[in-house]
Formats: sequence, structure tokens, C-alpha cells
Amino acid sequence: MGQRSSAPPSPRTRVRRIAELADYEQATLHAILDEAYVCHIAFHDGESSHCIPTACWRIDNHLYIHGSNGSRMIKALLGGVQASVAVTHIDGLVLAKSAFSHSMNYRSAVIYGVFEQIRGNAKKMEAMDVFMDKLAPGRQHEARTGNAKELAATNVLRISLDEAAAKVSNNGPSDKDEDLDLPVWAGVLPLVTMHGSPIGTGNDGVPTPDYVTRWANDNN
Repeated sequence: MGQRSSAPPSPRTRVRRIAELADYEQATLHAILDEAYVCHIAFHDGESSHCIPTACWRIDNHLYIHGSNGSRMIKALLGGVQASVAVTHIDGLVLAKSAFSHSMNYRSAVIYGVFEQIRGNAKKMEAMDVFMDKLAPGRQHEARTGNAKELAATNVLRISLDEAAAKVSNNGPSDKDEDLDLPVWAGVLPLVTMHGSPIGTGNDGVPTPDYVTRWANDNN
């Protein structure tokens, strides 16, 4: 994922716990976000704290989300509250010879900042087309586009990636010297995301598009 940098963009993005796993390179951050379909957004609405999962996608140096105008999270974010966004991919379970030394392999990213609203139906549609293309490339040219009423009920927001950091772990077990001779199996159990076979609904007379037939074979 490129050479790791030791320069965090801000004090609060500096990785402190196992700092050697920090990765502040833009390419690493983008790769983690581009693979994610869901992020978790933490914020305070003035009364209590929340952490909400929501769909996400990246365009250039921003992470985008969308939601209903009535959403508590959207209302709070539109109010300019500070937010923290997290994305994590678990790549494996690391089984050591001692219970204390068990761990996980992962790629994670955390973003700090304030969300801004995307204004105007044309810009909202442009951003949503990128999201649709992420879900299924070519889909935005087939599905009905959002109408004025649907767009009016939906907010599209984005947060800059200027204040963000990644953390990557890809290691085997790290056992203590006194545990190395224990007759206990140690190793890594890899975890991967698999594409399943598409399940059609109400498609009588509608040919299956190429991007659907390719789905089961992609990334497997």
C-alpha cells in the first residue's frame, strides 16, 4: 500500500496505541475507504453521544454519505458538530499459544472533522451516481434516477479526508519466549469477503445485465 509515513496530519490523528502500525499515506487511506460499503459516524447531538452505521463512498479527497432529512444524525451533522468516522476491515484472526497474545489482522481508518452539505439537485445526483457505480458499475445508467421529491427528501453530505489516519496490522502470532514450546497450534485464520450468486426478483422478460453476471466472479 505504499511507504508508510510518520507524519500524522493533526495531533488527534496520531496513532498512539502500537504506533508502528500507523499509516498516514493517502493511498492507504483511499484503498481502505474504497473497499468499504459502511462507515460508523460518532457525534454528539447536544444531549447524548451516538455512533451510527451508514453507507459511504469516496470521491477524490472527501468521504460522502446520504440520508433522510428527518434523520437525527443528518440533522446534527448539518448543524456543524464535530464528527469522527471509522472504517474497519478484518482480514484475519491471529491465534497465539497464549490467550493473552491473540489478536486480529485488520485495515482501519479514522477521519475527524465537520460534514458539509452538497447543495443543488445536479450536484447531489452527480455524487449519488458515483455511489451507484460503486455498488454496481453501470447501474446508474439503468435504474430510474431520483425525482425532485426524492431528492428534496434526501441530504448528501461529505467530510474532508485532510484529517485522517489509517492503521494496518498484517502479522502472525507474537508469542512470549516462555510460550514458544507449548504444544498449542498457532497461526492465522484469514477472513475474506465473498460475492454470492445474484438472486433476481421480478425480472420476467428483463435480461440479466453483464455487471450482475460478473458479480459472483469478482474478487473471489
